[in-house]
Amino acid sequence: MAYIDDPSTQRANLSFIRSSMKMPMLTRDREFELARRWREAGDTASLHELVRAYTRLAVATAARFRSYGLPMGDLVQEGNVGLMQAAARFEPDRDVRFSTYAAWWIRSAMQDYVLRNWSIVRTGTTAAQKSLFFNLRRLRARIEEASGRPLNDAGRRQIADTLKVDIADVETMDLRLTGTDQSLNVPLNGGEEDWQDFLPDREPSPEDVVMNRRDGATRSRWLVEALGELSPRERRIIDERRLREEGATLEELGRALGVSKERVRQLEHRALLKLRQSIRRRAERPADLFAEVG
Repeated sequence: MAYIDDPSTQRANLSFIRSSMKMPMLTRDREFELARRWREAGDTASLHELVRAYTRLAVATAARFRSYGLPMGDLVQEGNVGLMQAAARFEPDRDVRFSTYAAWWIRSAMQDYVLRNWSIVRTGTTAAQKSLFFNLRRLRARIEEASGRPLNDAGRRQIADTLKVDIADVETMDLRLTGTDQSLNVPLNGGEEDWQDFLPDREPSPEDVVMNRRDGATRSRWLVEALGELSPRERRIIDERRLREEGATLEELGRALGVSKERVRQLEHRALLKLRQSIRRRAERPADLFAEVG
């Protein structure tokens, strides 16, 4: 759906476009003279005259991008940004007309604006995807007109070959272009309920949050009490093997405790059995409150 400006914005845009079209065209010599004054002497008056004379290019280019549903005024201003970038980089000694040079910068600035604002989902992050985004509609219309039927797999393959992209990229972009962003606050069938009212809330309910916190506190208390029933050596093994993000190896603990790693494994197994028994004495359903450790 195309963006529609309010009446005051439309009048302002129309006034700007008319004033831009009234600016006199520059001759080749005058164009190079202004460019040299700006480049060599930093003459801002020359820059303004040069840029204002070619604002019509920004207006004409913006008209070609209106089909993407973005504000005309914003498109023109983005084109003016590209025009200023062209003026800052233009080298008159290369003997190229400024209009030819500026057209690329204007189009590039508008394309970047369209890609940033056409959808809330980032579109066209690579050069190939950017080319696909701006050429898919044109190529699709041409193929459908020639075949007299909707775009099929053969047509998508033809587009992929023309733009040198994967056919999967063509299929994905085709889906993106045919489905626009939809607000979750849009009323359904003119009623009072919005789309978002029918989205399932997969977050825990307040009751579940409270119960989980209470159960978690209970588990923590029981675990602390169970650990207190272990011997100092058993507790150290459980602490360094099971209660740390990067647990110690059996060999490391064996060296620290002065025993073999097999003895450490036996002590760890015995400590885990004690913990299980301690938890079972406290819980009606131990399986719900204690994770089995293999």
